[in-house]
Amino acid sequence: MTEGLGPDGGHGALRLGTRRSLMATTQSQQVADRLTELTGRPVQLVGVTTFGDVTKAHLAQLGGTGVFVSALRDKLIEGAIDFAVHSLKDLPTKPDPHVVVAAIPPRDDVRDALVGPVKLSDLEPGAKVGTGSPRRVAQLRMLRPDLDYVPIRGNADTRIGKVTSGELQAVVLAAAGLERIGRDAEIAQLFDVEDMLPAPGQGALALECRAGDADLIGLLGVLDDVRTRTAVTAERAVLATLEAGCSAPVGAFAADDGHILNLTATVVAFDGTRSVRKSTAGDPSASMELGRELATAMIAEGAGMLMGERTH
Repeated sequence: MTEGLGPDGGHGALRLGTRRSLMATTQSQQVADRLTELTGRPVQLVGVTTFGDVTKAHLAQLGGTGVFVSALRDKLIEGAIDFAVHSLKDLPTKPDPHVVVAAIPPRDDVRDALVGPVKLSDLEPGAKVGTGSPRRVAQLRMLRPDLDYVPIRGNADTRIGKVTSGELQAVVLAAAGLERIGRDAEIAQLFDVEDMLPAPGQGALALECRAGDADLIGLLGVLDDVRTRTAVTAERAVLATLEAGCSAPVGAFAADDGHILNLTATVVAFDGTRSVRKSTAGDPSASMELGRELATAMIAEGAGMLMGERTH
Protein backbone atom coordinates (compact mmCIF):
# COMPACT_ATOMS: atom_id res chain seq x y z
CA MET A 1 0.00 0.00 0.00
CA THR A 2 1.30 3.45 -0.92
CA GLU A 3 0.03 6.85 -0.10
CA GLY A 4 1.36 10.40 -0.45
CA LEU A 5 2.98 11.73 2.71
CA GLY A 6 3.68 15.26 1.53
CA PRO A 7 2.08 17.99 -0.57
CA ASP A 8 1.86 17.33 -4.27
CA GLY A 9 5.05 18.54 -5.85
CA GLY A 10 3.14 19.44 -9.00
CA HIS A 11 3.91 18.42 -12.57
CA GLY A 12 7.19 16.59 -12.87
CA ALA A 13 7.52 15.77 -9.18
CA LEU A 14 9.61 12.68 -8.49
CA ARG A 15 7.93 10.10 -6.26
CA LEU A 16 10.26 9.03 -3.47
CA GLY A 17 9.27 5.81 -1.74
CA THR A 18 9.98 5.55 1.97
CA ARG A 19 9.07 3.47 4.97
CA ARG A 20 6.53 5.24 7.19
CA SER A 21 8.50 5.51 10.43
CA LEU A 22 9.54 8.93 11.70
CA MET A 23 13.20 8.07 11.14
CA ALA A 24 12.62 6.88 7.56
CA THR A 25 10.43 9.80 6.53
CA THR A 26 12.80 12.29 8.17
CA GLN A 27 15.85 11.01 6.34
CA SER A 28 13.88 10.71 3.09
CA GLN A 29 12.67 14.31 3.41
CA GLN A 30 16.26 15.44 3.94
CA VAL A 31 17.23 13.66 0.71
CA ALA A 32 14.23 15.15 -1.12
CA ASP A 33 15.07 18.69 0.04
CA ARG A 34 18.71 18.34 -0.94
CA LEU A 35 17.85 16.91 -4.37
CA THR A 36 15.42 19.76 -5.04
CA GLU A 37 18.00 22.28 -3.87
CA LEU A 38 20.65 20.94 -6.26
CA THR A 39 18.49 20.12 -9.30
CA GLY A 40 15.32 22.19 -8.97
CA ARG A 41 13.24 19.02 -9.33
CA PRO A 42 10.32 18.75 -6.88
CA VAL A 43 10.04 15.53 -4.89
CA GLN A 44 6.95 13.98 -3.29
CA LEU A 45 7.25 11.38 -0.52
CA VAL A 46 5.23 8.17 -0.90
CA GLY A 47 4.78 5.99 2.19
CA VAL A 48 5.22 2.23 1.80
CA THR A 49 4.51 -0.36 4.49
CA THR A 50 7.14 -3.12 4.51
CA PHE A 51 7.05 -6.63 6.00
CA GLY A 52 9.65 -5.55 8.56
CA ASP A 53 7.28 -2.83 9.77
CA VAL A 54 4.30 -5.12 10.41
CA THR A 55 5.79 -8.42 11.58
CA LYS A 56 6.14 -8.99 15.31
CA ALA A 57 9.08 -11.38 14.89
CA HIS A 58 12.53 -10.27 15.94
CA LEU A 59 14.71 -9.32 12.99
CA ALA A 60 17.36 -11.89 13.90
CA GLN A 61 14.74 -14.62 13.43
CA LEU A 62 13.81 -13.22 10.02
CA GLY A 63 17.39 -13.12 8.80
CA GLY A 64 17.31 -9.34 9.12
CA THR A 65 18.47 -8.23 5.70
CA GLY A 66 15.82 -7.29 3.17
CA VAL A 67 12.73 -7.24 5.38
CA PHE A 68 12.52 -3.44 5.09
CA VAL A 69 13.57 -3.37 1.45
CA SER A 70 11.53 -5.81 -0.65
CA ALA A 71 8.23 -3.86 -0.58
CA LEU A 72 9.99 -0.65 -1.64
CA ARG A 73 11.74 -2.51 -4.46
CA ASP A 74 8.43 -4.02 -5.59
CA LYS A 75 6.88 -0.53 -5.83
CA LEU A 76 9.95 0.68 -7.69
CA ILE A 77 9.94 -2.14 -10.23
CA GLU A 78 6.19 -1.81 -10.90
CA GLY A 79 6.55 1.95 -11.43
CA ALA A 80 4.52 3.14 -8.42
CA ILE A 81 7.53 5.18 -7.23
CA ASP A 82 10.54 6.65 -9.05
CA PHE A 83 13.21 6.02 -6.44
CA ALA A 84 13.56 4.83 -2.85
CA VAL A 85 15.69 5.76 0.13
CA HIS A 86 17.00 2.93 2.30
CA SER A 87 19.26 2.75 5.30
CA LEU A 88 22.20 1.14 3.56
CA LYS A 89 22.75 -1.43 6.30
CA ASP A 90 19.27 -2.83 5.49
CA LEU A 91 20.14 -3.58 1.85
CA PRO A 92 20.89 -7.20 0.93
CA THR A 93 24.43 -7.60 -0.41
CA LYS A 94 23.23 -9.69 -3.35
CA PRO A 95 22.50 -7.33 -6.29
CA ASP A 96 19.01 -7.11 -7.79
CA PRO A 97 19.29 -6.78 -11.60
CA HIS A 98 16.15 -4.61 -11.76
CA VAL A 99 17.49 -1.81 -9.56
CA VAL A 100 20.67 0.18 -9.05
CA VAL A 101 22.04 2.25 -6.15
CA ALA A 102 22.28 5.57 -7.99
CA ALA A 103 23.65 7.54 -5.05
CA ILE A 104 25.10 7.12 -1.57
CA PRO A 105 25.13 10.57 0.08
CA PRO A 106 27.82 11.64 2.57
CA ARG A 107 27.70 9.35 5.57
CA ASP A 108 26.49 10.43 9.00
CA ASP A 109 27.88 9.19 12.33
CA VAL A 110 28.75 5.49 12.02
CA ARG A 111 28.82 4.79 15.76
CA ASP A 112 26.45 2.92 18.05
CA ALA A 113 24.94 4.89 20.92
CA LEU A 114 23.79 3.98 24.42
CA VAL A 115 20.61 5.74 25.56
CA GLY A 116 20.10 5.72 29.29
CA PRO A 117 20.97 7.59 32.47
CA VAL A 118 24.63 6.45 32.63
CA LYS A 119 27.44 5.00 30.51
CA LEU A 120 27.78 1.25 29.99
CA SER A 121 30.58 0.97 32.56
CA ASP A 122 28.36 2.58 35.22
CA LEU A 123 25.36 0.29 34.83
CA GLU A 124 24.71 -2.03 37.77
CA PRO A 125 25.50 -5.74 37.22
CA GLY A 126 22.42 -7.48 35.83
CA ALA A 127 21.00 -4.27 34.34
CA LYS A 128 18.72 -4.86 31.34
CA VAL A 129 20.01 -3.42 28.07
CA GLY A 130 17.79 -3.59 24.99
CA THR A 131 18.94 -4.14 21.41
CA GLY A 132 17.59 -6.06 18.43
CA SER A 133 21.05 -6.63 16.95
CA PRO A 134 23.09 -9.81 17.53
CA ARG A 135 26.15 -7.84 16.39
CA ARG A 136 25.64 -5.33 19.20
CA VAL A 137 24.88 -8.02 21.77
CA ALA A 138 28.03 -9.99 20.91
CA GLN A 139 30.27 -6.94 21.19
CA LEU A 140 28.52 -5.61 24.30
CA ARG A 141 29.07 -8.97 25.98
CA MET A 142 32.79 -8.55 25.33
CA LEU A 143 32.64 -5.22 27.21
CA ARG A 144 30.11 -6.11 29.95
CA PRO A 145 29.35 -9.86 30.14
CA ASP A 146 27.52 -9.28 33.45
CA LEU A 147 24.58 -7.38 31.94
CA ASP A 148 21.24 -8.80 30.75
CA TYR A 149 20.81 -8.14 27.01
CA VAL A 150 17.16 -8.12 25.97
CA PRO A 151 15.98 -8.43 22.33
CA ILE A 152 13.70 -5.53 21.40
CA ARG A 153 12.33 -3.98 18.27
CA GLY A 154 10.11 -1.08 17.27
CA ASN A 155 10.89 2.50 16.35
CA ALA A 156 13.32 4.69 18.28
CA ASP A 157 10.57 6.30 20.36
CA THR A 158 9.26 2.88 21.42
CA ARG A 159 12.73 1.65 22.37
CA ILE A 160 13.69 4.79 24.27
CA GLY A 161 10.31 4.65 26.02
CA LYS A 162 11.30 1.31 27.57
CA VAL A 163 14.13 3.14 29.36
CA THR A 164 11.92 6.04 30.42
CA SER A 165 9.37 3.59 31.87
CA GLY A 166 12.04 1.67 33.76
CA GLU A 167 11.43 -1.60 31.86
CA LEU A 168 15.04 -1.39 30.65
CA GLN A 169 18.05 0.44 32.07
CA ALA A 170 19.43 1.32 28.62
CA VAL A 171 19.02 0.69 24.89
CA VAL A 172 21.58 0.73 22.10
CA LEU A 173 20.71 2.38 18.78
CA ALA A 174 22.54 3.85 15.80
CA ALA A 175 23.78 7.36 16.57
CA ALA A 176 22.94 8.56 13.05
CA GLY A 177 19.25 7.72 13.41
CA LEU A 178 18.98 9.44 16.79
CA GLU A 179 20.60 12.54 15.36
CA ARG A 180 18.27 12.57 12.35
CA ILE A 181 15.16 12.62 14.56
CA GLY A 182 16.58 15.04 17.11
CA ARG A 183 16.96 12.56 19.98
CA ASP A 184 20.76 12.73 20.24
CA ALA A 185 20.58 14.74 23.48
CA GLU A 186 19.49 11.49 25.19
CA ILE A 187 22.72 9.67 24.26
CA ALA A 188 24.69 8.73 27.37
CA GLN A 189 27.61 7.21 25.46
CA LEU A 190 28.89 6.97 21.90
CA PHE A 191 30.89 3.78 21.41
CA ASP A 192 34.25 4.30 19.76
CA VAL A 193 34.61 2.06 16.71
CA GLU A 194 37.61 0.47 18.44
CA ASP A 195 35.24 -0.81 21.15
CA MET A 196 32.23 -1.63 18.98
CA LEU A 197 32.49 -1.94 15.22
CA PRO A 198 29.30 -0.76 13.48
CA ALA A 199 27.20 -2.73 11.02
CA PRO A 200 28.52 -2.59 7.46
CA GLY A 201 27.04 0.54 5.88
CA GLN A 202 25.78 1.99 9.18
CA GLY A 203 25.15 5.74 9.06
CA ALA A 204 24.82 5.75 5.26
CA LEU A 205 21.76 5.99 3.02
CA ALA A 206 21.21 4.39 -0.39
CA LEU A 207 19.13 5.95 -3.17
CA GLU A 208 17.82 3.19 -5.40
CA CYS A 209 16.05 3.49 -8.76
CA ARG A 210 15.25 1.27 -11.74
CA ALA A 211 18.36 0.00 -13.52
CA GLY A 212 17.21 1.19 -16.95
CA ASP A 213 16.35 4.76 -15.94
CA ALA A 214 19.52 6.47 -17.17
CA ASP A 215 18.17 10.01 -16.81
CA LEU A 216 17.16 9.49 -13.19
CA ILE A 217 20.43 7.70 -12.38
CA GLY A 218 22.23 10.77 -13.66
CA LEU A 219 19.98 13.14 -11.73
CA LEU A 220 20.36 11.29 -8.43
CA GLY A 221 24.11 11.07 -8.98
CA VAL A 222 24.51 14.68 -7.78
CA LEU A 223 24.00 13.33 -4.24
CA ASP A 224 26.66 10.61 -4.49
CA ASP A 225 29.71 10.87 -2.23
CA VAL A 226 32.68 8.96 -3.67
CA ARG A 227 34.51 8.38 -0.36
CA THR A 228 31.38 7.13 1.38
CA ARG A 229 30.61 4.78 -1.51
CA THR A 230 34.18 3.43 -1.46
CA ALA A 231 34.09 2.80 2.28
CA VAL A 232 30.72 1.07 2.37
CA THR A 233 31.59 -1.02 -0.70
CA ALA A 234 34.53 -2.48 1.24
CA GLU A 235 32.41 -3.09 4.34
CA ARG A 236 29.63 -4.79 2.38
CA ALA A 237 32.17 -6.92 0.49
CA VAL A 238 33.24 -8.31 3.87
CA LEU A 239 29.62 -9.11 4.67
CA ALA A 240 28.94 -10.69 1.28
CA THR A 241 32.08 -12.84 1.40
CA LEU A 242 31.19 -14.05 4.87
CA GLU A 243 27.72 -14.79 3.44
CA ALA A 244 26.17 -13.09 6.44
CA GLY A 245 22.99 -11.02 6.71
CA CYS A 246 22.58 -7.97 8.92
CA SER A 247 21.42 -10.28 11.73
CA ALA A 248 24.88 -11.85 12.01
CA PRO A 249 27.42 -10.66 14.62
CA VAL A 250 29.62 -8.97 11.97
CA GLY A 251 31.03 -5.48 12.41
CA ALA A 252 33.01 -3.56 9.79
CA PHE A 253 34.24 -0.02 9.32
CA ALA A 254 36.21 1.53 6.48
CA ALA A 255 37.49 5.07 6.03
CA ASP A 256 38.74 6.56 2.75
CA ASP A 257 41.01 9.58 3.21
CA GLY A 258 41.33 10.06 -0.54
CA HIS A 259 44.60 8.13 -0.75
CA ILE A 260 44.31 5.04 1.43
CA LEU A 261 41.29 2.98 2.42
CA ASN A 262 41.57 1.55 5.94
CA LEU A 263 39.25 -1.35 6.75
CA THR A 264 38.66 -3.23 10.01
CA ALA A 265 36.17 -6.06 10.49
CA THR A 266 35.21 -8.47 13.22
CA VAL A 267 33.09 -11.54 13.79
CA VAL A 268 32.20 -12.15 17.43
CA ALA A 269 30.80 -15.29 19.01
CA PHE A 270 27.27 -14.57 20.20
CA ASP A 271 28.29 -15.14 23.83
CA GLY A 272 31.08 -12.56 23.44
CA THR A 273 33.85 -14.94 24.52
CA ARG A 274 35.72 -15.25 21.23
CA SER A 275 36.24 -13.12 18.16
CA VAL A 276 38.15 -12.81 14.92
CA ARG A 277 39.19 -9.25 14.17
CA LYS A 278 41.42 -8.13 11.31
CA SER A 279 42.46 -4.91 9.58
CA THR A 280 43.89 -4.04 6.20
CA ALA A 281 44.59 -1.00 4.03
CA GLY A 282 44.90 -0.40 0.32
CA ASP A 283 43.97 1.61 -2.73
CA PRO A 284 40.40 2.98 -2.54
CA SER A 285 39.84 1.94 -6.18
CA ALA A 286 40.14 -1.70 -5.07
CA SER A 287 37.66 -1.42 -2.19
CA MET A 288 35.61 -4.50 -3.09
CA GLU A 289 38.70 -6.70 -3.49
CA LEU A 290 40.05 -5.36 -0.20
CA GLY A 291 36.85 -6.38 1.60
CA ARG A 292 36.77 -9.81 0.01
CA GLU A 293 40.41 -10.50 0.86
CA LEU A 294 39.94 -9.43 4.48
CA ALA A 295 36.86 -11.63 4.88
CA THR A 296 38.70 -14.59 3.32
CA ALA A 297 41.53 -14.12 5.82
CA MET A 298 38.96 -13.98 8.65
CA ILE A 299 37.35 -17.22 7.46
CA ALA A 300 40.78 -18.85 7.51
CA GLU A 301 41.01 -17.89 11.20
CA GLY A 302 37.63 -19.43 12.06
CA ALA A 303 35.19 -16.54 11.53
CA GLY A 304 32.67 -18.80 9.80
CA MET A 305 32.54 -21.19 12.74
CA LEU A 306 31.87 -18.32 15.18
CA MET A 307 28.89 -17.18 13.09
CA GLY A 308 27.58 -20.73 12.84
CA GLU A 309 27.49 -21.05 16.62
CA ARG A 310 25.05 -18.19 17.12
CA THR A 311 21.80 -19.21 18.78
CA HIS A 312 18.57 -17.22 19.04
